[in-house]
Amino acid sequence: MAATKTTPAKSGTGAKRTKKSPAKSAFSKENYLTWYEQMLLMRKFEEKAGQLYGQQKIKGFCHLYIGQEAVAAGSVSALKEGDKYITAYRDHAHPLVLGSDPGKVMAELFAKETGLSKGRGGSMHMFDKEHHFYGGHGIVGGQIPLGSGIAFAEKYKGTDNLCITYLGDGAARQGAFHEALNLAMTLKLPMIIAIENNGYAMGTSVSRTSNVTDLSKLGKAYEMPSESVDAMNVENVHQAVARAADRARKGDGPTLLEFRTYRYKGHSMSDPAKYRTKEELAEYKKLDPIEQVHAILVKMKVSSKELEKISDRVKNIIADSVKFAEESDFPKAEDAFEYVYVQEDYPFEKG
Repeated sequence: MAATKTTPAKSGTGAKRTKKSPAKSAFSKENYLTWYEQMLLMRKFEEKAGQLYGQQKIKGFCHLYIGQEAVAAGSVSALKEGDKYITAYRDHAHPLVLGSDPGKVMAELFAKETGLSKGRGGSMHMFDKEHHFYGGHGIVGGQIPLGSGIAFAEKYKGTDNLCITYLGDGAARQGAFHEALNLAMTLKLPMIIAIENNGYAMGTSVSRTSNVTDLSKLGKAYEMPSESVDAMNVENVHQAVARAADRARKGDGPTLLEFRTYRYKGHSMSDPAKYRTKEELAEYKKLDPIEQVHAILVKMKVSSKELEKISDRVKNIIADSVKFAEESDFPKAEDAFEYVYVQEDYPFEKG
């Protein structure tokens, strides 16, 4: 099933407001069960994070991924072990779907020593080298040239790995975005540039930032293969990423994918999202990516008991992650400067 090219809504936001069911799936029941559990874990984890933020157990900035789960789940299922991932500050969900310990992700939100970044990064700076996740970056667009650097390293080493670099629609207006695209296409880097277009750069809609609301067109300036994808549907994401990955592994260079998605919450926990209507939010909730997969599983005769087991398993994982975070220690004050720089003995004499 080919990815669906969608048109922007009136506000210049995400996926087309038409609920569609695929005529026939190209994926197995196991695929859908995996996606369902992964997306449910992301959703419930973020809901709990929002609750804990309200209780002031999580402090600082906190950007939730609720509504965008199909992007992370569909991307990871289309890629392989050894591929690299990098994103912006809406970064709790990506390590979860990559296999990071949920307890360590939660502990990082609590700023605990047992967190993914030893409690030094918090919500916006998650890292997990073991699972090839290189952040979590707080500077808008700052991760894009880093992603091209990671892709360059893979090409330099002669691997067939690639780097998928996620960014928001707001970051697509940054100069670093265009510099990275130019370099990636010129050097034919094994890279996927994934714009998670949730419709709003903080509270500013896509249509207010530029007359170009089809963000896939931005790749055309560099003659980069580009497409827009209805990313409320996990199948579409998987297939688009698989096509882009095939190009990259063949040595044909990068692909720009505009994932038209939607966030159900505000930009961050401090954002009441009054810049959009209740009607708009309700329309997008009809396209909920988790509900789409749930409906397919029901059609596949997956029992409610089996689905309840998945839900219970996710609830237990979340409960365990909170317990782990609450019981973990904060970093010691005297260790504040640890893990900031790499300590190495240089083989040459310093002048």
